[in-house]
Amino acid sequence: MRITILTLFPKYFESPLDASILGKARSKHLVDIDLVNIRDFAQDKHQTTDDRPFGGGPGMVMKVEPIDLALASLNVHKGQANTKIMLLSAKGPVFDQAQAREFSELSHLMLICGHYQDVDQRVVDHLIDGQLSVGQYILTGGEPAGLVVIDAVTRLLPQVLGNQASLDGETYAKPGYVSPPQYTRPAEYKGWQVPEILLSGDDKKIADWKKNQLAPGFPLARE
Repeated sequence: MRITILTLFPKYFESPLDASILGKARSKHLVDIDLVNIRDFAQDKHQTTDDRPFGGGPGMVMKVEPIDLALASLNVHKGQANTKIMLLSAKGPVFDQAQAREFSELSHLMLICGHYQDVDQRVVDHLIDGQLSVGQYILTGGEPAGLVVIDAVTRLLPQVLGNQASLDGETYAKPGYVSPPQYTRPAEYKGWQVPEILLSGDDKKIADWKKNQLAPGFPLARE
């Protein structure tokens, strides 16, 4: 799979993409992640990528031309088979595990990181397949959200995790599913005991116990 990030700040991604599971997945070519600097496609000597909004208002708006030219240079377009072009924007629907699975089956995922007050609406209307947010709050730009999407998608790819079976038992593995509480050694710490049933060695009883657990404070429990 290939993931391409269009951003004004490529350096934001360098350390996270080289660390931990993402770094290992890249080194093994289980996923190829490319960084494209939108500023390289600006049309003036100052590499301007934003301007004042028509009709007035606070803040600046990202220009349509550099984004369009960046996409054209990569030979990708809206509606292309096995490819999604997504704008990271607070206006978009909230990204979830189902969408992460959908994206993990693509050949190419492109993420455009919004910045400033907004992105020219013509990008939304003509150049992308959809918008994404990672929650009902505002970030300084699309870059932090982009890392969330990249991480969630990459870990679902074959061979990325050491034990693929772990995906089947984790929270969100199925709609509404919550993984049970987990414990490890020592069996007692400060008087805090691991449930005896987990130490019993009785696989059936342990499996039944796990089915009856709900993680405390899990969001679905508050609906």
